[in-house]
Amino acid sequence: MQDDDLSEIKIEDQKIIDNKELNIFEALVPVVILMILLAVNIFAFEGEMMGAYSNQYILLMGGFVAFIGGMLNKVSPIVMVQEVWENIKSVFVPIMILFLVGALAGTWLISGVIPAMVYYGLQVLSPEIFLPASVIIAAVISIATGSSWTTSATVGIALVGIGTALGINPGMIAGAVISGAYFGDKMSPLSDTTNLAPAMAGTDLFTHIKYMAYTTVPTIIITLIVFGIISANIDPTGDADISSILASIDNTFNITPWLFLVPVGVIVLILLKTKPLVALASGVILAAIFAVIFQSEVLKGLSDSNFSAILNSILTDTDVATDNEKLNDLFSSGGMQGMLWTIFLILCAMVFGGIMDGIGALARITKALLSVATTVFGLFASTVLSCLGLNAIASDQYLAIVIPGKMFKKAYEDKGLAPENLSRTLEDSGTVTSVLIPWNTCGAYQSGVLGVGVGEYFFYAIFNWLSPFTTLLFAAFKIKIKMLRGKL
Repeated sequence: MQDDDLSEIKIEDQKIIDNKELNIFEALVPVVILMILLAVNIFAFEGEMMGAYSNQYILLMGGFVAFIGGMLNKVSPIVMVQEVWENIKSVFVPIMILFLVGALAGTWLISGVIPAMVYYGLQVLSPEIFLPASVIIAAVISIATGSSWTTSATVGIALVGIGTALGINPGMIAGAVISGAYFGDKMSPLSDTTNLAPAMAGTDLFTHIKYMAYTTVPTIIITLIVFGIISANIDPTGDADISSILASIDNTFNITPWLFLVPVGVIVLILLKTKPLVALASGVILAAIFAVIFQSEVLKGLSDSNFSAILNSILTDTDVATDNEKLNDLFSSGGMQGMLWTIFLILCAMVFGGIMDGIGALARITKALLSVATTVFGLFASTVLSCLGLNAIASDQYLAIVIPGKMFKKAYEDKGLAPENLSRTLEDSGTVTSVLIPWNTCGAYQSGVLGVGVGEYFFYAIFNWLSPFTTLLFAAFKIKIKMLRGKL
């Protein structure tokens, strides 16, 4: 999902630290304190209990509580610091991707790429079909690239812009984009998480994808039906003034289909298995060249020199003024600077998750869930809860796949369950729900790139929160639960 090499690193190097001195109560104390503080911050202080970086401070406070717990249980501070460092190293590539996405948004704005996408998109996508169409478009791109991150950074940004211009709730748009992107990410053989889950469970890639389709296809169909109903009943505020919006875009930018060479070039590079960092950097450079060629008037309005205007769009805030107030809000970008809040959130989450791993709390919580799995359904339910919990506690979708995969593998074998049951459950509950946690690397990334908070799109990310329920429903009614040969 983030970078193809990361799955190999996690498989080979991931250690699960088990601390027998730590009881379940001690393991849960930092989690409970973290959740209470986050809830108070959100519901009582609207997310700004300690200023704009409240969530970051709360994660660090939770990490401090876990650190004290580790010290009381004779865990070496060096071990905890090492785990934090390993966590931070694991998000180096995602952080670089975030910086490049910020640069991409700025250069794609001044080059006219995003305005062109909005301009042509408004003429093709009507409000009545917009949301289900967004799901399908995002799904196709994500299957092709194997990356929900790339999908959001390219067509996702454009779809949010088009839908916003139509007057559709940004939370609905982001939810539709994320639903489609994660469906494609799950089903693509190019996705790192799709390769990681069967590797951890002990099955092969294409058996895993085929078995996943039993739960994934019904879930995406339900998602499309719901978005179809929402779209049919939507009352967009921007429908009436589309002609004036198109005129404003045309007056401000030099709109031409040639501008689509930039996003197409990025997608082609991804399809050719170019590293995401290289593909996104190429998109930034290509957009800068196109800005000089096609948008000389826009660059003059931003700075005295083309170089300065392009550099500012990469690094900091850029606003392109039009004669339409709605477009003025849309045609703005924070560049790399705009990604700092998200990056700080990820780093603080890695500190908390690293200390929790270092003191053995993650393994202790997972073992507690495993111990109550006395039935087949209980085993599936424990796996789902473990993945959900690790997405929230460890703030990393890879850990939410690796740790339950290692801990539950033998339990599935003992119950006579084929390994694809475990790999499917890991993806249905680990991969897709990561985006629903604001401080998880995926939740922070998607909200930062799309410019829509997790709280705004949570309800509309239908595919993502419905997937764990689907896998549990199949387990409860024993639908497509494959047993090992010779087992009943």
